[in-house]
Amino acid sequence: MDRRRVVVTGMGVVSCFGDDVDHFYEQLLAGKSGITPIEEFPCQDYPTRFAGVIRNFDTGDYIDKKQARRVDPFIRYTMVAGKKALEHAGLGGEALETLNKQRCGILVGSGMGGMGVFYDGVETLLSKGYKRLTPFFVPYIITNMAGALLAIDIGFMGPNYSISTACATSNFCIHAAAEHIRKGDADLMLCGGSESPITPIGLAGFVAIKALSERNDDPTKASRPWDKKRDGFVMGEGAGVLLLESLEHALARGAPILAEYLGGGVCCDAYHMTSPREDGLGVAMCMELALKDAGIDKESINYINAHATSTSIGDMCEINALRNYFGDHLKNIKVNATKSMIGHCLGAAGGIEAIATIKAINTGMLHPTINLEEPDEGLEGVDVIPNVARPHKVTAALSNSFGFGGHNSSLIFAPYIP
Repeated sequence: MDRRRVVVTGMGVVSCFGDDVDHFYEQLLAGKSGITPIEEFPCQDYPTRFAGVIRNFDTGDYIDKKQARRVDPFIRYTMVAGKKALEHAGLGGEALETLNKQRCGILVGSGMGGMGVFYDGVETLLSKGYKRLTPFFVPYIITNMAGALLAIDIGFMGPNYSISTACATSNFCIHAAAEHIRKGDADLMLCGGSESPITPIGLAGFVAIKALSERNDDPTKASRPWDKKRDGFVMGEGAGVLLLESLEHALARGAPILAEYLGGGVCCDAYHMTSPREDGLGVAMCMELALKDAGIDKESINYINAHATSTSIGDMCEINALRNYFGDHLKNIKVNATKSMIGHCLGAAGGIEAIATIKAINTGMLHPTINLEEPDEGLEGVDVIPNVARPHKVTAALSNSFGFGGHNSSLIFAPYIP
């Protein structure tokens, strides 16, 4: 049986640039940095004191006010981004009730889960004893609860679980959600990732492995993929959720079709806990799997939203893989790094970057890679859109995400052609 075609009909984002998809992409096109000093908790003794923090986040009517105060931020981000994706797809309000909810699912993951609730709970345990611990402690830290609570709110009874593969989480979730639609398990899936790691323990954890930039004097310049003056990545937070539908389902309800999901690939480096293989073998393998799944040749790709975290090993590992896999065709491909402006949103990164990729398809404009002043040796001949946005008609786009543990994931999106 032929696989069903899968299309993107809605998108929802929560980011340091707010929770409106169009505004989010306008800020990216303008080359604006969302990185600011951390004010949410005392960190004056930390060597890193900045991040892509979300501030003044109002859940509005998307979540019950009492629940919104209780749940971990990663749950709030998921519920708002998920409901906004439905609205974007014309399924807000009464329109939601037209769906067969037994064939609608949710697959939103998180790399770290409820870090804020976990941290507060441990403090309560140590200072006040176990009897004072909230009964919501376990439900609000586990990674599956964001999708579960969203399903409870909107009534989706189809496939619902979370995948956690560190910084590759969102792409794994989108890939798995698309497979459910292709196989006929569901007609419609909300999918992506959410993360809220900017807490004292979250920041300290990444400080401890010496992964973060320490450019406290100029945070907006700290995230600088492929630049010789980089000194580590910058933490970010938020959520990126796509609404995927079978093409038949989308056409039947007259949905807006933003792009088509052509395919994806996942694999593992099987090499090291935190470092990628320097030769990029796992990355190249992953991209090859995605292209095979999509049923297109590598010459069809002309845009790549790179993982590009602003670390010396990771940035050039990906470039080496692109060079080895695409060969001479790489000169025809535009590559950019969303993390240069919003930081690394960990488990949410792939979802947010999938939105940036689809907006590039829709607008014909690619956002820049900012802070690129002294390009790495080995970057020659690769157009990474330095510092200024560029018009570009996307034929097919690849979005890469790689995570601790060697988890690799690549997704392919293209303009929808009837």
